[in-house]
Amino acid sequence: MNDGKDPIADEEELNKRHAYKMAKKKAARDKILATKTEERGLVIVHTGKGKGKSTAAMGLAMRAIGHGMRVGIVQFVKGAWETGERDVLANFPDLVTIKAMGEGFTWETQDRKRDIVAAETAWAKAKEMISDDSYKMVILDELNIVLRYGYISLTDVVETLKAKPRDLHVVVTGRNAKDELIEIADLVTEMTMVKHPFRSGVKAQAGIEF
Repeated sequence: MNDGKDPIADEEELNKRHAYKMAKKKAARDKILATKTEERGLVIVHTGKGKGKSTAAMGLAMRAIGHGMRVGIVQFVKGAWETGERDVLANFPDLVTIKAMGEGFTWETQDRKRDIVAAETAWAKAKEMISDDSYKMVILDELNIVLRYGYISLTDVVETLKAKPRDLHVVVTGRNAKDELIEIADLVTEMTMVKHPFRSGVKAQAGIEF
């Protein structure tokens, strides 16, 4: 049934309204962007119970490599695990240094003293990278876990990150980020778990978890 409306005219009117709204939005956006002039290294924290914290950090590493930036990665928990990202990043030896210095989760080692020594050794390497001005990004993968268990000094971590080189990006991952770390961070993302296949009996799989 023809109700007398011209569908072409209606579509043109919708397009005009859309263009007007988008022009206003762009003008407002451009005005905001014009005030954002500072460029400096960030402290970035990926935390929360959801999956994707380390994955997001490795994505940042690949993005940085694409810009020719040198990246240092210290893995505080993952040690002997074979991971796809480690194999990929190993193809860029001039731009990426990966130190997998963990020995697994503490419930696997069941040796607190051993865990503390591994964490302290990893943190010493991390501090070395942070002070090396050839790095533009340093990723401290699962640092939040060793901080949660008190294996290294939270005060030392916070003070080191506060004193980092101005242009260096530092990315910290792991559940249960400490409030003191969140306070000094520039960007904090909390991964929220809505659904996970592990609860349905699906094991960790290549290309997804490692």
